[in-house]
Amino acid sequence: MVQRAVHNVCIEATVCFCRPPILRVLLLYFGLMLTLPSATAARLEVLQWKSRVLENNPLHDSATRSVAIFLPSQAADGRRLPLIYYLPGYGGSPDTFITHSNTWLKLVEQLADEVTPMALIVVDGRTRWGGSQFLNSAAQGNYEDYVCDEIVPVVESHFPAATNSVRRVIAGHSSGGFGALRLGMAREKLFDAVIALSPDSDFPVSHLPLVEIAAVSNTPVADIEKMESGKLPPPKNSDLIYAMGLSAAYAPRGFWHRGQFDWLYDRHGKFRRSVWQRWINNDPLTLVKINPHAFALNQSVYLDGAAQDQFLANVGARKIYEVLSERPIRCTFFEPPGHHGDHIGERLQRGLAWVFQSNAPAH
Repeated sequence: MVQRAVHNVCIEATVCFCRPPILRVLLLYFGLMLTLPSATAARLEVLQWKSRVLENNPLHDSATRSVAIFLPSQAADGRRLPLIYYLPGYGGSPDTFITHSNTWLKLVEQLADEVTPMALIVVDGRTRWGGSQFLNSAAQGNYEDYVCDEIVPVVESHFPAATNSVRRVIAGHSSGGFGALRLGMAREKLFDAVIALSPDSDFPVSHLPLVEIAAVSNTPVADIEKMESGKLPPPKNSDLIYAMGLSAAYAPRGFWHRGQFDWLYDRHGKFRRSVWQRWINNDPLTLVKINPHAFALNQSVYLDGAAQDQFLANVGARKIYEVLSERPIRCTFFEPPGHHGDHIGERLQRGLAWVFQSNAPAH
């Protein structure tokens, strides 16, 4: 049975304090005496949730995860708001957003003033290898189901989504942008819009150079297997652990080999084209090319890629847009100045402004 942990609240602060329900009520009642902001201020609520979906996952990662919910002041009157489910980049989590909560509280207030009031929900897709790409996989666990079938209902039991126009947006950056595209395609009835900032895509351009570097290609398969089984700790090299995480997402060995994935190199160091093809099959660019109905006609798709992106994520995002622009769906592509991880808040705000401009042109 899914259990709900203590409901933590942080109002315009960078540290969340655990408060039992009675104490929380008292603190709110005597809020002015304790110099807390008024109830109408933007606020952050942090849910500590024990996931049934992730319980007993193949990597033995914790099933208890934080969900950060940034609410504008307009949420105080109980009104239904559009909900933005945000997927962080590889290795990212709600923890960073909680630490820098003032930045994101300011963003939701700015969005309320300049676009429309909306809530921003940040979810945790981390694994032993760093990230899950928010996919279901026998090598890591079912992170698509975790986000869509568990977190969405849990959040909306407390903060119901708007019922008209845009109800839910799935958004993310980098690996989270990949996740936004994949979940937007897979759950088109759940999400009315997709915002993908520098998404992982066009793998021959963005990922192949990564897996060809020595730290990845020269690692013996025996060492990979020992790290899979826990006989060796996860690697410290960031490129290698990233490649392992992507392998767990894209190339799981299957149900009877839980927690294991097929490595891109054989025991002689030869590149395995069949395994690489499994990566390509997960590429959002591949999926939109082969599926003329990759997104629903009533979905909006916003793509961006920084002009100086060191991982060339802008190349794949532009190509996805070029495919979608030939179809009767609302989509756009924007190439802001800067590098891969620059100005994420500003880029997210621009994407949301476009999504909620229902009279904007389709392309």
